[in-house]
Amino acid sequence: MPLRLYNTASRKIETFEPKNPDEVKIYTCGPTVYSAPHIGNFAAYIYWDLLLRTLKANGLTPKRVLNLTDVGHLTSDGDSGEDKLEKGAKKEGKTVWEIADFYIDLFKTDFAKLRLLEPAVWARATDFITESEELVQRLIDRGFTYETSDGVYFDTSKFSGYADFARLDLENLKAGARVEFSSEKRNPSDFAVWKFIKPGENHAMRWDFLGRPGYPGWHLECSSIIHACLGEPIDIHTGGVDHVPVHHTNEIAQTYGAFGEKLAQVWLHCNFLTINGEKISKSLGNIVTLAELEGEGFSVFDFKLWLYQGHYRSERNFTFADLEAARARRKNWRNFVALAFQLPRANVKDFQKNLVEKLNDDLNSAAAFAYIDSVAEDMSLEDWRAVEELFALDLIPEDVTEQVAPQIRARTAARQAHDFATADRIRDELAAQGLSLFDTSDGTFWQLA
Repeated sequence: MPLRLYNTASRKIETFEPKNPDEVKIYTCGPTVYSAPHIGNFAAYIYWDLLLRTLKANGLTPKRVLNLTDVGHLTSDGDSGEDKLEKGAKKEGKTVWEIADFYIDLFKTDFAKLRLLEPAVWARATDFITESEELVQRLIDRGFTYETSDGVYFDTSKFSGYADFARLDLENLKAGARVEFSSEKRNPSDFAVWKFIKPGENHAMRWDFLGRPGYPGWHLECSSIIHACLGEPIDIHTGGVDHVPVHHTNEIAQTYGAFGEKLAQVWLHCNFLTINGEKISKSLGNIVTLAELEGEGFSVFDFKLWLYQGHYRSERNFTFADLEAARARRKNWRNFVALAFQLPRANVKDFQKNLVEKLNDDLNSAAAFAYIDSVAEDMSLEDWRAVEELFALDLIPEDVTEQVAPQIRARTAARQAHDFATADRIRDELAAQGLSLFDTSDGTFWQLA
Protein backbone atom coordinates (compact mmCIF):
# COMPACT_ATOMS: atom_id res chain seq x y z
CA MET A 1 0.00 0.00 0.00
CA PRO A 2 1.42 3.44 -0.88
CA LEU A 3 1.60 6.06 1.86
CA ARG A 4 -1.72 7.87 2.20
CA LEU A 5 -2.23 10.96 4.37
CA TYR A 6 -5.18 13.13 5.35
CA ASN A 7 -4.63 16.52 3.74
CA THR A 8 -6.29 19.35 5.67
CA ALA A 9 -6.33 21.46 2.50
CA SER A 10 -8.54 18.98 0.60
CA ARG A 11 -10.25 17.42 3.65
CA LYS A 12 -9.55 13.92 2.35
CA ILE A 13 -6.98 11.15 2.44
CA GLU A 14 -4.63 11.29 -0.53
CA THR A 15 -1.76 9.19 -1.84
CA PHE A 16 1.43 11.01 -0.98
CA GLU A 17 3.72 11.69 -3.93
CA PRO A 18 6.69 13.96 -3.15
CA LYS A 19 8.26 16.01 -5.89
CA ASN A 20 11.71 14.63 -5.03
CA PRO A 21 11.86 11.31 -3.09
CA ASP A 22 15.47 12.08 -2.15
CA GLU A 23 14.50 15.33 -0.43
CA VAL A 24 10.99 15.35 0.97
CA LYS A 25 10.62 18.93 2.23
CA ILE A 26 8.84 19.12 5.59
CA TYR A 27 8.23 22.02 7.94
CA THR A 28 7.06 21.63 11.53
CA CYS A 29 5.70 24.51 13.58
CA GLY A 30 7.82 24.47 16.73
CA PRO A 31 7.40 25.81 20.26
CA THR A 32 7.28 29.34 21.59
CA VAL A 33 10.20 29.15 24.00
CA TYR A 34 9.01 31.06 27.06
CA SER A 35 8.18 28.21 29.49
CA ALA A 36 8.78 24.51 30.08
CA PRO A 37 7.21 22.31 27.38
CA HIS A 38 4.52 19.91 28.61
CA ILE A 39 3.17 16.60 27.34
CA GLY A 40 0.52 18.37 25.26
CA ASN A 41 3.25 20.26 23.41
CA PHE A 42 5.29 17.12 22.83
CA ALA A 43 2.35 15.10 21.48
CA ALA A 44 2.70 16.89 18.13
CA TYR A 45 6.43 16.27 17.85
CA ILE A 46 5.94 12.58 18.71
CA TYR A 47 3.31 12.24 15.98
CA TRP A 48 5.51 13.97 13.41
CA ASP A 49 8.46 11.80 14.40
CA LEU A 50 6.37 8.82 13.32
CA LEU A 51 5.71 10.62 10.03
CA LEU A 52 9.46 10.96 9.41
CA ARG A 53 10.11 7.32 10.27
CA THR A 54 7.26 6.16 8.05
CA LEU A 55 8.61 8.20 5.14
CA LYS A 56 12.01 6.57 5.64
CA ALA A 57 10.41 3.11 5.80
CA ASN A 58 8.91 3.87 2.38
CA GLY A 59 12.34 4.61 0.94
CA LEU A 60 11.96 8.39 1.07
CA THR A 61 14.47 10.88 2.50
CA PRO A 62 12.90 13.65 4.57
CA LYS A 63 14.45 17.08 5.04
CA ARG A 64 12.64 18.66 7.96
CA VAL A 65 12.92 22.19 9.34
CA LEU A 66 11.56 22.96 12.82
CA ASN A 67 11.24 26.56 13.98
CA LEU A 68 11.77 27.93 17.47
CA THR A 69 9.66 31.03 18.14
CA ASP A 70 11.83 33.28 20.28
CA VAL A 71 10.24 36.60 19.27
CA GLY A 72 6.97 38.10 18.09
CA HIS A 73 4.38 35.69 19.53
CA LEU A 74 1.83 37.86 21.32
CA THR A 75 -0.58 36.58 23.96
CA SER A 76 -3.45 37.12 21.52
CA ASP A 77 -3.91 35.86 17.97
CA GLY A 78 -5.42 39.27 17.27
CA ASP A 79 -1.97 40.95 17.19
CA SER A 80 -2.47 42.38 20.65
CA GLY A 81 -1.31 41.70 24.18
CA GLU A 82 2.16 41.16 25.55
CA ASP A 83 4.94 39.27 23.81
CA LYS A 84 5.13 35.87 25.52
CA LEU A 85 8.89 36.02 25.94
CA GLU A 86 8.71 39.49 27.44
CA LYS A 87 6.07 38.22 29.85
CA GLY A 88 8.17 35.19 30.76
CA ALA A 89 11.28 37.30 31.26
CA LYS A 90 9.50 39.62 33.71
CA LYS A 91 8.11 36.66 35.64
CA GLU A 92 11.51 34.97 36.02
CA GLY A 93 13.65 38.08 36.39
CA LYS A 94 15.76 37.29 33.32
CA THR A 95 16.36 38.87 29.95
CA VAL A 96 14.32 37.67 26.98
CA TRP A 97 17.51 36.25 25.46
CA GLU A 98 18.22 34.25 28.62
CA ILE A 99 14.63 32.97 28.66
CA ALA A 100 14.84 31.90 25.02
CA ASP A 101 18.21 30.16 25.43
CA PHE A 102 17.13 28.35 28.59
CA TYR A 103 13.86 26.99 27.21
CA ILE A 104 15.36 26.12 23.83
CA ASP A 105 17.95 24.01 25.65
CA LEU A 106 15.25 22.41 27.78
CA PHE A 107 13.11 21.66 24.73
CA LYS A 108 16.04 20.08 22.88
CA THR A 109 16.95 18.01 25.95
CA ASP A 110 13.42 16.60 26.21
CA PHE A 111 13.30 16.16 22.43
CA ALA A 112 16.42 13.98 22.60
CA LYS A 113 15.14 12.14 25.68
CA LEU A 114 12.12 11.02 23.62
CA ARG A 115 14.51 9.81 20.89
CA LEU A 116 12.86 12.02 18.30
CA LEU A 117 14.72 12.43 15.02
CA GLU A 118 16.47 15.79 14.93
CA PRO A 119 15.42 18.19 12.16
CA ALA A 120 17.85 19.07 9.42
CA VAL A 121 17.55 22.66 10.65
CA TRP A 122 16.64 24.09 14.06
CA ALA A 123 15.42 27.52 12.94
CA ARG A 124 15.31 30.27 15.56
CA ALA A 125 13.10 33.14 14.47
CA THR A 126 15.73 35.66 15.56
CA ASP A 127 18.24 34.08 13.18
CA PHE A 128 15.99 34.97 10.23
CA ILE A 129 15.28 38.66 10.86
CA THR A 130 16.90 39.76 7.60
CA GLU A 131 14.83 37.23 5.66
CA SER A 132 11.70 38.39 7.49
CA GLU A 133 12.38 42.02 6.66
CA GLU A 134 12.90 41.10 3.01
CA LEU A 135 9.58 39.24 2.99
CA VAL A 136 7.75 42.23 4.47
CA GLN A 137 9.33 44.50 1.87
CA ARG A 138 8.17 42.17 -0.91
CA LEU A 139 4.62 42.27 0.48
CA ILE A 140 4.75 46.06 0.59
CA ASP A 141 6.13 46.30 -2.95
CA ARG A 142 3.49 43.89 -4.27
CA GLY A 143 0.63 45.89 -2.71
CA PHE A 144 -0.56 43.38 -0.12
CA THR A 145 -0.08 45.54 2.98
CA TYR A 146 -0.99 48.81 4.63
CA GLU A 147 0.54 50.63 7.56
CA THR A 148 -1.11 51.58 10.85
CA SER A 149 0.25 53.27 13.94
CA ASP A 150 1.27 49.91 15.44
CA GLY A 151 2.55 47.98 12.45
CA VAL A 152 2.40 46.76 8.87
CA TYR A 153 -0.70 44.66 8.20
CA PHE A 154 -1.52 42.14 5.50
CA ASP A 155 -4.72 43.15 3.74
CA THR A 156 -6.61 39.84 3.48
CA SER A 157 -9.06 41.32 0.97
CA LYS A 158 -6.15 41.38 -1.51
CA PHE A 159 -5.88 37.57 -1.41
CA SER A 160 -9.06 36.07 -2.87
CA GLY A 161 -8.31 32.58 -1.49
CA TYR A 162 -7.77 33.71 2.10
CA ALA A 163 -10.84 31.93 3.52
CA ASP A 164 -10.44 28.69 1.57
CA PHE A 165 -7.97 26.73 3.71
CA ALA A 166 -9.87 27.00 7.00
CA ARG A 167 -13.32 27.40 5.36
CA LEU A 168 -13.68 30.74 7.11
CA ASP A 169 -16.93 32.72 7.03
CA LEU A 170 -15.47 36.18 6.58
CA GLU A 171 -18.83 37.93 6.44
CA ASN A 172 -19.85 36.62 9.86
CA LEU A 173 -16.36 37.36 11.15
CA LYS A 174 -16.77 40.94 10.00
CA ALA A 175 -20.28 41.22 11.44
CA GLY A 176 -19.13 39.84 14.78
CA ALA A 177 -15.93 41.86 15.06
CA ARG A 178 -15.37 42.87 18.67
CA VAL A 179 -14.44 46.33 19.90
CA GLU A 180 -10.91 45.20 20.76
CA PHE A 181 -10.10 44.85 17.08
CA SER A 182 -7.85 47.71 16.07
CA SER A 183 -9.89 50.53 14.61
CA GLU A 184 -7.14 50.96 12.03
CA LYS A 185 -7.54 47.47 10.61
CA ARG A 186 -9.44 47.37 7.35
CA ASN A 187 -10.74 43.84 7.92
CA PRO A 188 -11.06 41.79 11.12
CA SER A 189 -8.99 39.03 9.49
CA ASP A 190 -6.05 41.30 8.62
CA PHE A 191 -2.88 40.46 10.53
CA ALA A 192 0.42 42.09 11.39
CA VAL A 193 3.50 41.06 9.45
CA TRP A 194 5.63 43.61 11.31
CA LYS A 195 4.92 45.31 14.64
CA PHE A 196 6.20 48.77 15.54
CA ILE A 197 7.51 49.51 19.02
CA LYS A 198 5.82 52.63 20.32
CA PRO A 199 7.81 55.33 22.15
CA GLY A 200 8.24 54.32 25.78
CA GLU A 201 7.24 50.72 25.12
CA ASN A 202 9.64 48.26 26.77
CA HIS A 203 10.42 45.59 24.21
CA ALA A 204 13.95 44.18 24.41
CA MET A 205 13.96 42.39 21.07
CA ARG A 206 13.89 45.11 18.44
CA TRP A 207 15.25 45.78 14.98
CA ASP A 208 15.32 49.00 12.97
CA PHE A 209 13.23 48.56 9.85
CA LEU A 210 11.09 50.97 7.84
CA GLY A 211 12.60 53.85 9.74
CA ARG A 212 11.62 52.78 13.25
CA PRO A 213 12.20 49.94 15.75
CA GLY A 214 10.01 46.88 15.58
CA TYR A 215 9.84 43.11 15.37
CA PRO A 216 8.28 40.50 13.06
CA GLY A 217 4.74 39.27 13.44
CA TRP A 218 4.38 35.71 14.71
CA HIS A 219 3.10 34.25 11.43
CA LEU A 220 5.87 35.84 9.39
CA GLU A 221 8.75 33.71 10.66
CA CYS A 222 7.37 30.46 9.23
CA SER A 223 7.07 31.84 5.70
CA SER A 224 10.52 33.45 5.79
CA ILE A 225 12.18 30.33 7.25
CA ILE A 226 10.50 28.04 4.73
CA HIS A 227 11.54 30.30 1.85
CA ALA A 228 15.15 30.46 3.09
CA CYS A 229 15.62 26.80 4.05
CA LEU A 230 13.33 24.78 1.79
CA GLY A 231 11.76 26.86 -0.96
CA GLU A 232 8.15 26.77 -2.11
CA PRO A 233 6.15 24.65 -2.35
CA ILE A 234 7.20 22.24 0.38
CA ASP A 235 5.85 18.69 0.44
CA ILE A 236 4.36 18.58 3.95
CA HIS A 237 3.57 21.24 6.55
CA THR A 238 2.74 19.93 10.03
CA GLY A 239 1.17 21.52 13.08
CA GLY A 240 -1.79 21.39 15.46
CA VAL A 241 -5.47 21.87 14.64
CA ASP A 242 -5.37 25.17 16.53
CA HIS A 243 -3.04 26.51 13.81
CA VAL A 244 -5.59 26.05 11.03
CA PRO A 245 -7.89 29.11 11.30
CA VAL A 246 -5.27 31.76 12.00
CA HIS A 247 -1.59 30.84 11.90
CA HIS A 248 -1.51 28.51 8.92
CA THR A 249 -4.15 30.49 7.06
CA ASN A 250 -1.96 33.58 7.44
CA GLU A 251 1.19 31.70 6.40
CA ILE A 252 -0.52 30.68 3.17
CA ALA A 253 -1.65 34.25 2.49
CA GLN A 254 1.68 35.96 3.09
CA THR A 255 3.67 33.35 1.14
CA TYR A 256 1.36 33.76 -1.82
CA GLY A 257 1.50 37.53 -1.49
CA ALA A 258 5.31 37.65 -1.34
CA PHE A 259 6.24 34.93 -3.81
CA GLY A 260 3.08 34.06 -5.76
CA GLU A 261 3.57 30.42 -4.75
CA LYS A 262 1.58 27.71 -3.03
CA LEU A 263 3.13 27.10 0.41
CA ALA A 264 2.62 23.34 0.83
CA GLN A 265 1.23 20.36 -1.06
CA VAL A 266 0.02 18.49 2.05
CA TRP A 267 -1.03 19.89 5.43
CA LEU A 268 -1.12 17.56 8.44
CA HIS A 269 -2.69 18.61 11.73
CA CYS A 270 -2.82 16.69 14.99
CA ASN A 271 -5.62 17.07 17.48
CA PHE A 272 -5.55 18.30 21.07
CA LEU A 273 -4.39 16.45 24.14
CA THR A 274 -6.52 16.98 27.25
CA ILE A 275 -5.85 15.88 30.83
CA ASN A 276 -8.66 14.28 32.80
CA GLY A 277 -11.10 15.72 30.28
CA GLU A 278 -9.88 19.30 30.65
CA LYS A 279 -7.85 21.58 28.40
CA ILE A 280 -4.20 21.76 29.43
CA SER A 281 -3.81 25.14 31.09
CA LYS A 282 -1.59 26.84 33.63
CA SER A 283 -4.68 28.43 35.17
CA LEU A 284 -6.13 24.96 35.82
CA GLY A 285 -2.83 23.74 37.24
CA ASN A 286 -2.91 20.57 35.14
CA ILE A 287 0.30 20.96 33.15
CA VAL A 288 2.45 17.80 33.22
CA THR A 289 6.05 17.84 31.99
CA LEU A 290 8.22 14.89 31.03
CA ALA A 291 10.24 15.42 34.22
CA GLU A 292 7.06 15.15 36.27
CA LEU A 293 6.12 11.90 34.52
CA GLU A 294 9.52 10.51 35.43
CA GLY A 295 9.06 11.76 38.98
CA GLU A 296 5.92 9.62 39.18
CA GLY A 297 7.94 6.56 38.18
CA PHE A 298 7.03 6.44 34.50
CA SER A 299 9.30 6.37 31.48
CA VAL A 300 8.85 8.96 28.76
CA PHE A 301 8.51 5.95 26.45
CA ASP A 302 5.40 4.83 28.36
CA PHE A 303 3.90 8.17 27.35
CA LYS A 304 4.96 7.73 23.72
CA LEU A 305 3.40 4.27 23.60
CA TRP A 306 0.20 5.59 25.18
CA LEU A 307 0.02 8.35 22.59
CA TYR A 308 0.56 5.95 19.68
CA GLN A 309 -2.31 3.79 20.91
CA GLY A 310 -4.56 6.45 19.41
CA HIS A 311 -4.48 8.41 16.18
CA TYR A 312 -2.94 11.82 15.54
CA ARG A 313 -6.25 13.23 14.23
CA SER A 314 -8.22 12.11 17.30
CA GLU A 315 -8.47 14.16 20.47
CA ARG A 316 -6.72 12.21 23.25
CA ASN A 317 -7.54 12.41 26.94
CA PHE A 318 -4.59 11.68 29.21
CA THR A 319 -5.02 10.01 32.61
CA PHE A 320 -2.45 8.34 34.80
CA ALA A 321 -4.62 5.22 34.87
CA ASP A 322 -4.32 4.94 31.09
CA LEU A 323 -0.59 5.59 31.36
CA GLU A 324 -0.34 2.67 33.81
CA ALA A 325 -1.93 0.41 31.20
CA ALA A 326 0.47 1.68 28.53
CA ARG A 327 3.41 1.00 30.84
CA ALA A 328 2.19 -2.57 31.32
CA ARG A 329 1.88 -3.07 27.56
CA ARG A 330 5.37 -1.74 26.95
CA LYS A 331 6.81 -3.96 29.69
CA ASN A 332 5.07 -6.95 28.13
CA TRP A 333 6.63 -6.15 24.75
CA ARG A 334 10.07 -5.74 26.32
CA ASN A 335 9.71 -9.17 27.88
CA PHE A 336 8.87 -10.65 24.48
CA VAL A 337 12.15 -9.12 23.32
CA ALA A 338 13.93 -10.67 26.32
CA LEU A 339 12.50 -14.06 25.36
CA ALA A 340 13.62 -13.53 21.75
CA PHE A 341 17.20 -13.16 23.06
CA GLN A 342 16.94 -16.58 24.73
CA LEU A 343 14.83 -18.46 22.18
CA PRO A 344 15.86 -17.33 18.69
CA ARG A 345 12.97 -17.47 16.23
CA ALA A 346 12.45 -17.14 12.50
CA ASN A 347 11.09 -13.80 11.34
CA VAL A 348 7.32 -13.50 11.17
CA LYS A 349 6.38 -13.76 7.49
CA ASP A 350 6.11 -10.30 5.87
CA PHE A 351 6.21 -8.67 9.30
CA GLN A 352 7.92 -5.42 8.34
CA LYS A 353 5.86 -5.10 5.16
CA ASN A 354 2.61 -5.60 7.09
CA LEU A 355 3.67 -3.17 9.81
CA VAL A 356 4.54 -0.40 7.36
CA GLU A 357 1.27 -0.95 5.50
CA LYS A 358 -0.63 -0.19 8.72
CA LEU A 359 1.28 3.09 9.06
CA ASN A 360 0.78 3.89 5.39
CA ASP A 361 -2.91 4.20 6.19
CA ASP A 362 -2.61 7.79 7.45
CA LEU A 363 -0.08 6.89 10.19
CA ASN A 364 -2.46 4.41 11.83
CA SER A 365 -0.26 3.53 14.79
CA ALA A 366 -3.18 1.99 16.70
CA ALA A 367 -3.67 -0.57 13.91
CA ALA A 368 0.08 -1.20 13.85
CA PHE A 369 0.07 -1.89 17.59
CA ALA A 370 -2.88 -4.28 17.28
CA TYR A 371 -0.95 -6.16 14.59
CA ILE A 372 2.15 -6.35 16.83
CA ASP A 373 0.04 -7.79 19.67
CA SER A 374 -1.39 -10.43 17.33
CA VAL A 375 2.04 -11.85 16.45
CA ALA A 376 4.17 -10.79 19.44
CA GLU A 377 4.74 -14.31 20.76
CA ASP A 378 6.25 -15.38 17.44
CA MET A 379 8.35 -12.31 16.66
CA SER A 380 12.08 -12.55 16.18
CA LEU A 381 14.61 -10.09 17.53
CA GLU A 382 14.87 -8.67 14.01
CA ASP A 383 11.11 -8.10 13.98
CA TRP A 384 11.31 -6.24 17.29
CA ARG A 385 14.17 -4.13 16.01
CA ALA A 386 11.92 -3.10 13.11
CA VAL A 387 9.29 -1.99 15.65
CA GLU A 388 11.91 0.00 17.53
CA GLU A 389 13.11 1.64 14.31
CA LEU A 390 9.61 2.91 13.59
CA PHE A 391 8.43 3.89 17.07
CA ALA A 392 11.59 4.44 19.17
CA LEU A 393 10.03 3.11 22.39
CA ASP A 394 13.20 1.77 24.04
CA LEU A 395 11.92 -1.78 23.54
CA ILE A 396 15.27 -3.56 23.37
CA PRO A 397 16.58 -4.21 26.91
CA GLU A 398 20.12 -5.26 27.63
CA ASP A 399 20.69 -8.94 26.82
CA VAL A 400 21.83 -10.37 30.15
CA THR A 401 21.40 -14.01 29.18
CA GLU A 402 25.08 -14.90 29.60
CA GLN A 403 25.46 -12.91 32.83
CA VAL A 404 22.55 -14.58 34.62
CA ALA A 405 23.04 -18.08 33.20
CA PRO A 406 25.18 -19.22 36.19
CA GLN A 407 22.53 -17.98 38.63
CA ILE A 408 19.78 -19.71 36.70
CA ARG A 409 21.74 -22.97 36.70
CA ALA A 410 22.49 -22.64 40.42
CA ARG A 411 18.82 -21.98 41.17
CA THR A 412 17.72 -24.98 39.10
CA ALA A 413 20.20 -27.21 40.96
CA ALA A 414 19.03 -25.87 44.32
CA ARG A 415 15.40 -26.56 43.47
CA GLN A 416 16.21 -30.07 42.36
CA ALA A 417 18.02 -30.61 45.66
CA HIS A 418 15.02 -29.15 47.53
CA ASP A 419 17.30 -26.37 48.81
CA PHE A 420 14.59 -23.77 48.53
CA ALA A 421 16.37 -21.27 50.75
CA THR A 422 19.21 -21.03 48.22
CA ALA A 423 16.76 -20.92 45.33
CA ASP A 424 14.87 -18.06 46.99
CA ARG A 425 18.11 -16.18 47.70
CA ILE A 426 19.07 -16.36 44.01
CA ARG A 427 15.60 -15.22 43.03
CA ASP A 428 15.92 -12.21 45.37
CA GLU A 429 19.37 -11.36 43.99
CA LEU A 430 17.96 -11.28 40.47
CA ALA A 431 14.97 -9.21 41.61
CA ALA A 432 17.43 -6.64 42.97
CA GLN A 433 18.83 -6.44 39.42
CA GLY A 434 15.34 -5.79 38.03
CA LEU A 435 14.89 -9.34 36.74
CA SER A 436 12.50 -12.17 37.41
CA LEU A 437 12.49 -15.80 36.29
CA PHE A 438 9.77 -17.98 34.81
CA ASP A 439 9.89 -21.73 34.52
CA THR A 440 8.62 -23.67 31.51
CA SER A 441 8.93 -27.17 30.15
CA ASP A 442 11.63 -25.78 27.84
CA GLY A 443 13.68 -24.39 30.73
CA THR A 444 13.98 -21.29 32.93
CA PHE A 445 14.13 -17.85 31.36
CA TRP A 446 14.75 -14.32 32.59
CA GLN A 447 12.45 -11.38 32.08
CA LEU A 448 12.02 -7.87 33.46
CA ALA A 449 10.59 -7.75 36.94
